[in-house]
Amino acid sequence: MARKLTDNLSSMYVQAANSLRPKKARKKIVAYVESYDDVPFWSHILSQFAGERYYFQVMLPSSSTLAKGKKVAMMNRLGNALGENMISCVDADYDYLLQGATATSRKLIRSPFVIHTYAYAIENYQCYPATLKDACVQATLNDHEFIDFDAFFRLYSNIIHPLFVWNIWCYRTGRHSVFSIQDFSEATRLGMVSVTMPITALEQVSGKVRRKIEWLKKRFPKNDDVIQALDEEMRTLGVTPDNTYLFIQGHHLKDNVTMKILLPLCARLRREREEEIKNLALHNQQFQNELSSYRHSGENIETILRKNIKPDLVPTFALIEKDIRRLLSICQKQDERKEKREQSLQPQPDATVQPSSLTSPLPSPPTL
Repeated sequence: MARKLTDNLSSMYVQAANSLRPKKARKKIVAYVESYDDVPFWSHILSQFAGERYYFQVMLPSSSTLAKGKKVAMMNRLGNALGENMISCVDADYDYLLQGATATSRKLIRSPFVIHTYAYAIENYQCYPATLKDACVQATLNDHEFIDFDAFFRLYSNIIHPLFVWNIWCYRTGRHSVFSIQDFSEATRLGMVSVTMPITALEQVSGKVRRKIEWLKKRFPKNDDVIQALDEEMRTLGVTPDNTYLFIQGHHLKDNVTMKILLPLCARLRREREEEIKNLALHNQQFQNELSSYRHSGENIETILRKNIKPDLVPTFALIEKDIRRLLSICQKQDERKEKREQSLQPQPDATVQPSSLTSPLPSPPTL
């Protein structure tokens, strides 16, 4: 038995709270997320869809505990309580690509009240290649372009794509203990990246990937047709050799790939700017002043990356947008049905009373 009112929290609870507001007031849709870091991301996206009828409030699943994560936000804590007035916004992880192979995957892809990233996680959006140059400029105040991020991540994706398909197959078939996501991350992590020769790091990854695929083929012989079919299915879900980095583990992409490039690149850009200040300074005092001002003006690249929220540029955002519009359509239809029910319950005028009798003139007094 519930001990507190909040233990009965559900979409209907939020709907009842909305009913206490004026009829013309906007209705609140509560959106639960997995952790603190998810709040600015989902708030940025959902605010774009707020209008005259609805607005979103992004919250953590519990105000009384520090429990977080997808299962808390979507399954254990809320369960079937989700609805038109209370939704869950979560990372897709592998659940989108598993296409119903697990209970969590089925809930994620079937419920209109679960909005997910389609890409693996929020970190995949933060590390989108088209945004990384601007992040470096903010961190170093230097616009010198050493690396073509789009080309680099496209090459990286083409290298890891075949192994990624194998990893999805292992998770779909319950063989993740044979080739886990950690094993995949270890095989596809970058080593030292040279700013002037980044291709060398990609060649090292290519060798590790090739050896791992050979090992898998020996472990599962005569599996080529199955892997080829899964590869084709992945393409229908939006996974191509050019964009596989969007669907790999987010922390792996951020820590073992993106930061491996950004840290040495930003260090190089800062040294270049500091050398320029040194060469232009007329005396040592001016050099120290300008150097101190420059070092206080830039930001840490890791901090910038956490705030790098530009989902509109990422292809998978169109799928999120479609899901949110579908949700709002469901909410609107539900409200219209509710309004019709309320109108039907309103008292109707008595049909037996004739309006004409109420307006008939009184008889004239008798003539004396």
